[in-house]
Amino acid sequence: MKRILLITALLFIANVTAYAAPSFNGSTGLINIPTADVLRTGQYSVGYSNLKSEGIYIATLGFTPRLELGVTRRGNDYGNKKYILNAKYALIPEQIITPGLSIGIEDAAAHNKRTFYAAASKSLPFGLRMHLGVGNGRIGGLYCALEKTIAPIGIMHTGMKIPITTLILEYDGKNTNYGARVRFPKGISGDFAWRNKTFYFGVSLTK
Repeated sequence: MKRILLITALLFIANVTAYAAPSFNGSTGLINIPTADVLRTGQYSVGYSNLKSEGIYIATLGFTPRLELGVTRRGNDYGNKKYILNAKYALIPEQIITPGLSIGIEDAAAHNKRTFYAAASKSLPFGLRMHLGVGNGRIGGLYCALEKTIAPIGIMHTGMKIPITTLILEYDGKNTNYGARVRFPKGISGDFAWRNKTFYFGVSLTK
């Protein structure tokens, strides 16, 4: 019985430590949704994404143990550029039993569409993780997501010598998106997704 309890606890612990990476809009998240995850103090994410002819450049920094701030530059081949300021604060960090809860704002200066949101995230055994949130602006209601990480626990704790893939299914409040996040050594991630009937890809570095 003790062995079963220990294995179950290890399954939860392995999933509580999330591998942070930026979403399409810059906040730490999945494809097009922010999650409850927040970068640690001094941790940063930089990345580039492409959707059709639009290039998205992302930079996010963890300022305190619970606060991340970031800026996203979006532009196309015609020179139109928008700078989006984002902020997220973790109200409750995720624990083994309880979910994490964060609130945030995207596009604080309203250069595109200011959005307030609240997000909850919870890791489950066997590489599963669930997310639930609500927001206005570009989100416009409830959103949710399920991700499945494909990697044995032993591999996840050996310095990531091989890529670890997470499959993503999300509803962003308006559309259902599908994708995969491939994590390479040294904090590099590659995203490949079908977002709003359009193929999208991105690459990021989180340190």
